[in-house]
Amino acid sequence: MNSRISWRLAIIVVAILMGFTASAQAGPPLICHPFQIGPAKSLPWVDWNQKRSNGYDLKNLTRDTQAILGSNTPVLVRMETLRRATLYARLDQQVAKELLTRLYARATNSDAAGHSDALAWFDVGYLVETYGQWLPQGDSNPASGLEGYSWVKKALSLRGQDPEMEFAAALITLAGPEADHQDHVRKAIAGAKNDPLLAQNLASNFNRQTISELLANTLAGGLKK
Repeated sequence: MNSRISWRLAIIVVAILMGFTASAQAGPPLICHPFQIGPAKSLPWVDWNQKRSNGYDLKNLTRDTQAILGSNTPVLVRMETLRRATLYARLDQQVAKELLTRLYARATNSDAAGHSDALAWFDVGYLVETYGQWLPQGDSNPASGLEGYSWVKKALSLRGQDPEMEFAAALITLAGPEADHQDHVRKAIAGAKNDPLLAQNLASNFNRQTISELLANTLAGGLKK
């Protein structure tokens, strides 16, 4: 029974990841795909195509984001929080710069103090990647020229086994490098067996398709080789 569940979960994950790749034109996955976080606290909800803050005071974004990204906050909650933070940060260039600067300082300060903080490096690396998918490139994007994935890899090396972080890295590397991407996918799949919320995220909808539709498409073509 467990082997059947594992097999089905593996197929679903492949289907989702193929769905992300095939649907790239529908919107960037780190931004347009909300992550399931259960009852956990995050920033106020914001639609990915929203043009206004709808009453949220942007000057509080850095403070509120850092307050949520505590040492006990799961990676999936961090991913959703940083996704929402990026949507808000797009509305104010100075706010975007402040948030990135503070998260980077938190990570580098942990190194300087002699106890490198894996989650701090993950946060700044993941934020760079979300900025890269949603903020304009060039001088108006404070993350221009930075490679967030390298900091996420550093976080993984410091953290050790963390399937949710592997899932984040798998999404970041959809366009490559392929070997790293496949490695992250395998580790995320394996870890989801003991992480119900991760399994729920792996089985969620994307781009107006149900998982059953993605699964059917994958079985029809993607896994016949």
